[in-house]
Amino acid sequence: MQIPGIDRVGAAVIIAELGVDMSVFPTVQHAAAWAGVCPGNNESAGKRKGQPGRKGNVHLTTALVQAAFGAARTSGTYLKEKFWRLKARCGPQRAALAIAHKILVAAYHMLRNDCDYKDLGAAYLDTVSATAVKANLVKRLERLGYRVTLQALAA
Repeated sequence: MQIPGIDRVGAAVIIAELGVDMSVFPTVQHAAAWAGVCPGNNESAGKRKGQPGRKGNVHLTTALVQAAFGAARTSGTYLKEKFWRLKARCGPQRAALAIAHKILVAAYHMLRNDCDYKDLGAAYLDTVSATAVKANLVKRLERLGYRVTLQALAA
């Protein structure tokens, strides 16, 4: 229940469907594929082609997607920021499935290593790619008709 979006029912569903012994799954990718929340890759000649979602454990997938929508409403968390960035690019359903995958990965590692959940924080994505964020914001302002010069603040 430490993961944002997971309540008692969500935690119970994850434990009931996955179990507590993670040695059944060799890697986290095997667990994600079994649950039906693994990302697909159908690309040829630079074109990404659509495909139906993976058929996995319906109960676990449903609980994880519901938890993803709950995590998207939890303020000040990494999962919320990631959801809203993904939603802008690929829509709410795909973003929810991607966050469901992240929740499953976190739960897998928590169960396998017997450790607590550590949230990265809302500002994590900005700090990881500070140069990319700067470049994107400059481009947006230039499209609006502004000339931008960046100057670092004195420390």
